[in-house]
Amino acid sequence: MSYPAIARRLAPHTGRPARPSGQRTDAMASLTPDFDLPDSMALRASRRPPVGDAEFRAAMSGLAASVHVVTARHGEEQVGRTVTSVMSLSAQPPAILISIDIVSRLADLIAKSGGFSLAMLAEEQTAVADAFAGRLAAEFRFGVGEWRRWPSGQPLLAGSVTALDCEVIGAIETGTHVLFAGAIVETETAPDRRPLLWQRHTYHGLGVDGPGRK
Repeated sequence: MSYPAIARRLAPHTGRPARPSGQRTDAMASLTPDFDLPDSMALRASRRPPVGDAEFRAAMSGLAASVHVVTARHGEEQVGRTVTSVMSLSAQPPAILISIDIVSRLADLIAKSGGFSLAMLAEEQTAVADAFAGRLAAEFRFGVGEWRRWPSGQPLLAGSVTALDCEVIGAIETGTHVLFAGAIVETETAPDRRPLLWQRHTYHGLGVDGPGRK
């Protein structure tokens, strides 16, 4: 499926076709993703001065979020990244929304394969989180944890709280990231496992005996 088609399916009410590849804003001029860009979300300048980068990061570090690994496979190549920018999008159709760096190889493979998989990490999977956060080179990351494959061919992490296989049904770019809407086509969940959380630059669990560390 082409990106123009994906973008129209995400926001059919706009009546506006997806912007052709190459027609980018000035802010996008230095970014060169290796795929056709989807439709864009216009971000206007705020009326009041926004906070600085350090203040923004300090404030957002207080937001506790479950830790996920998003992966994609295309041909013989597979890549993944640790992310916290994940949300439930809708129940009908069952879908989630993820935010991925627009110039990352992961965004490229999601676009080319038309799908992605997501694993919500369990408390004991901090090593997986660290590996896919960049502590290991990309070629060694899938050596951490037990990895299988969904029927679609996308990577499947065993031992996670919840694992999802998703088909891309929509996408929109925001300047530095692509928001991918994924219809959930396969799931595995383990009710007895507790999620790994990230808050104030460290890992936490739901209980006092979680894996928080300095």
